[in-house]
Amino acid sequence: MNFSSPAQDVIQRPVVIDQSQTHVQLAGEELSDYYELEWTANEIVSNNYKRPCNSPDELLRDSVPIFHSLKRAVGANSELYVLADTSYDSCCVDEVAAQHVDADAVVHYGHACMSKTYRLPVIYVFGKKPVGVNEAAKSLLESWTSSNLSAKVAVLKHDVAYTHEAERLLSALRDVFSGHEIAVSYSPVPRKLGPSTAVATTTTEHDIPDRDSEDTTPILYVGSPNLALTNLLMTHPGTPVYGYDPATRQATLQSVQTNKLLMRRYAIVQKARDADVFGILVGTLGVASYLPLIARIRQLIVSAHKKAYTISVGKLNPAKLANFAEIECFVLVACPENSVIDAKDFFRPIVTPFELQLALQPSPTWTGEYVLDFDQVLAREPPKHSSHDEDEDGDPDRPAFSLVTGKYRHAKRYGDDPTPAQESTSSALILRDQDGTVTTLRDSAAGEFLQSRTFRGLETRAGLDPPGILQQGRSGIARGYGDDH
Repeated sequence: MNFSSPAQDVIQRPVVIDQSQTHVQLAGEELSDYYELEWTANEIVSNNYKRPCNSPDELLRDSVPIFHSLKRAVGANSELYVLADTSYDSCCVDEVAAQHVDADAVVHYGHACMSKTYRLPVIYVFGKKPVGVNEAAKSLLESWTSSNLSAKVAVLKHDVAYTHEAERLLSALRDVFSGHEIAVSYSPVPRKLGPSTAVATTTTEHDIPDRDSEDTTPILYVGSPNLALTNLLMTHPGTPVYGYDPATRQATLQSVQTNKLLMRRYAIVQKARDADVFGILVGTLGVASYLPLIARIRQLIVSAHKKAYTISVGKLNPAKLANFAEIECFVLVACPENSVIDAKDFFRPIVTPFELQLALQPSPTWTGEYVLDFDQVLAREPPKHSSHDEDEDGDPDRPAFSLVTGKYRHAKRYGDDPTPAQESTSSALILRDQDGTVTTLRDSAAGEFLQSRTFRGLETRAGLDPPGILQQGRSGIARGYGDDH
């Protein structure tokens, strides 16, 4: 069997280009209009920002002309910096990189999750994607009438890239829906946010003041299917959502897939119930309330007599998390748009803080409600556990039934005071310091896991192996080493 391809295949292989991801290089008036450079410069000058940062991220190819145009407009009173390679996700404001240059504001370009910032004010420039407002309104009305919905009020929500057309969209929708005696409401997307400003819970959500009506009022969504739409469906499980995709120019009832999405997340919650060792993944350093949320998560895990480790790995990938083999489930603290991770490629399941609260409940119950906003998660009453999590028979060590494996399991308990018998039989990690002193580290999940492994890393074998023979290494520069022939 041939496991390699001929060299000429690399040259002859056709390249498939996704037209939806292509970007036309803009210049002159088109660049200024698309990125609203005049408005941005006025905001910088009027607010007297001295060291603002602009973070195009995936729009980095346009950063140089944007920088020069803004620099000419703001003059010498402000220093401008371009941020690239965001610390976490590109939809979030990268306050970590901005602090490296002591910035006092950030101009965020492109798609944004609109999460509350922790330290800096933000000016948002979403860009201007085209959308046919009249065609969108007619398509949404056809999808609405085909489902025979009797509601008389609808809410307009959209991807932030269509903010420039929001008023025209609202006017067109009201024109076509008024004939059916249906009112359309809308809450504008904020263009500027301060660290303490309250905003919507997801990218395209603009919350309705009445929370009770929010769960029943149908939503008219304009934008391509993405994570923002997925989270919108999950956080509004009882709400009909009609989506119009400007790329395909079609409107469909998107909420038909909500139950399937929630069922998939419920299965991951059941895996989290079987876990005894959790890893808290820090997925943001800029979203407000992330520190209180991490503290709450640690408290919940410790109260349930489970083990928690806090880990900061930057942008997630399966290879990074596979290094923590002793962790049985990860809890991701990230912006709402990037909190839900499809863990098919990951070694362990990844849950949200809300899903962790469900998993740690003594009696698992779920009404279908789904929460991603940090403040809403913190406002929820945490699961209550007794001092020993005793069941009705008074036995804290009684095995629990796992819905994942279909078998009974004995959960490990961390944080209890060890009895003398436990102290004498402890198999925890054994450490040696420079003086040769032996120390036992109790209540360590990582230590227990290391003891159970057949390979525990390289060991010092001083005096047991003969010394190696020194050999001359390679020399020269990369284009021609000294020992090449």
